[in-house]
Amino acid sequence: LKHGRPVAFYSDKHTVFRVANQGATSGHGETQFGRALNALNIEILCANSSQAKGRVERANRTLQDRLVKELRLAGISDIVAANAFLPGFMARHNARFAKLPHHPDNRHRALNVEPDRLREILCLRDERYVGQQLAFSYDRKRIILEETELSRGLPGKYVDSYEFADGRLEFRWKGVPLPFRVFDKDQRVTHTVITENKHLSAVLEHIKAEQDKAQPKPRRAGKQRTKYQPTGRRNDGWNLKLARKSKSSAVPDGRQ
Repeated sequence: LKHGRPVAFYSDKHTVFRVANQGATSGHGETQFGRALNALNIEILCANSSQAKGRVERANRTLQDRLVKELRLAGISDIVAANAFLPGFMARHNARFAKLPHHPDNRHRALNVEPDRLREILCLRDERYVGQQLAFSYDRKRIILEETELSRGLPGKYVDSYEFADGRLEFRWKGVPLPFRVFDKDQRVTHTVITENKHLSAVLEHIKAEQDKAQPKPRRAGKQRTKYQPTGRRNDGWNLKLARKSKSSAVPDGRQ
């Protein structure tokens, strides 16, 4: 919003910026970050050497060391105050350490994108396959589309999902929003959930309330073996086996 669109971003080979498995049969060959930049016509250039990687990481020495100390000296320990502190810090830092580029031309381009269109680009985008019941899964939730004239023809097709920064969720078919309702499959706290100590009391209260509603369904614990049940038949051991063998090997005249 302040400078416009850059021509390119120079980054490392992190999987945020590029797909590591170029031969993958699934997906579209782009990450969420790459898709957004492609929609804005911004190129991604990945560093291919340790020297180039050092140039990418050079600013992190300032962000991870000097900035932290400046915040501590200013008595700042919350995000709101830190964001208000940053413009002045950047101006002082650039006035002392910035160097003029070899080519001072500004390569930023005008944004030329409407705010609504920009929000649609800078969000999480995906596709979901619609089943015969007009339902599909998304982020451990069951999404059920409302039956309309448009949604009746969607079983067997893919709809586009939009997850915005404010948490709002939309599903569209060729740009048309679809009404839906959500069934949360994670309504019950699982046995192996990781809980911080300061949230333990609230979590225990929630678990007790859920347990009072209904008992959990029994689950099999590993492979169940068949238990031994006595038949009542007597087993005399090897003597009985030898007697049967001797009887079966007897000759017709009685000799053995």
